[in-house]
Amino acid sequence: MAEAESLTLKQLRYLLALDEVNHFRRAAEICGISQPSLTTQIQAIEEVLGVHLVERSRSGVSFTPTGREVAVRARRIMDEVQNLVDFTAGAQRGLVGTIRLGSKATLGPYLLPHVVARLHKEYPDLNLYVRESTPRELEYELTRGIHDLILAQLPVTGAELVTERLFREPLYLALAADHPLADHDALDPSDLKGMEVLSLNPQFHLHQQIIDLCKDFGAVPVRDYEGTSLDALRLMVGMGMGAAFLPALYARSEIPNRGEVVVKRIKGKVINRSVGLVWRKSAGKAETYRMIAQVIRDVIGKKFDDIIVEG
Repeated sequence: MAEAESLTLKQLRYLLALDEVNHFRRAAEICGISQPSLTTQIQAIEEVLGVHLVERSRSGVSFTPTGREVAVRARRIMDEVQNLVDFTAGAQRGLVGTIRLGSKATLGPYLLPHVVARLHKEYPDLNLYVRESTPRELEYELTRGIHDLILAQLPVTGAELVTERLFREPLYLALAADHPLADHDALDPSDLKGMEVLSLNPQFHLHQQIIDLCKDFGAVPVRDYEGTSLDALRLMVGMGMGAAFLPALYARSEIPNRGEVVVKRIKGKVINRSVGLVWRKSAGKAETYRMIAQVIRDVIGKKFDDIIVEG
């Protein structure tokens, strides 16, 4: 029978690093040890537990079914240990330590600089490590522990996840500056009937929302040229390839008053996307994350008058 005292937290950290990158050399680099040492430690875990956890192949490393479950349980243990450390540090000094925040490229660059500046000013002992990824990857990486929390378009579902709503961000219709409707202050919903509308690819939550909007307005989604970024959409709009729904934070930051693209509201229609913070229940840091959520709401309320704060 395996003795719990025979396992160390350091060994669990090595196992989780291997689970994160599925490569012995890269995992060893993350942990700051040699590859042979990492291999020895993984073998030691297997000997203590009496099970085979990983399999090597030419393409890298894969975990056995038992290994995957052990990694999930090890992640919970490390979350609880970090929670203990954070609790004692927080009890003494407030918001401290390093928090890994995942964010989508259609949101983070236009909001987080303001948030990071505020957090650094109010909580100088807090380090916010920001990593961008696609929405689907963000959710997967959150469950694997690569991120502590993510800033994402809602809804994000999962029995083991907690969601804190932050704000509702308007979507504006972007048109080429030489479009026949470009000089209108706002557009009637009927103006969109038959209009070709560009979208991001299906990896983004915004994709399905735009498809649904096209159905509501009788617009025509352009399937041949789905963008990989908001910048790509803006460029295609500027070239007259179609219209596009763009989030307010992006439009405010990247579309000048006089340029190749203009943005318009739709009369009588409120079009927006909901944004929130999401974290794992097992992380046990709800109070800390809600403090960050409140900072984001304060920043939004003070800097962006067209965005509706929630929560």
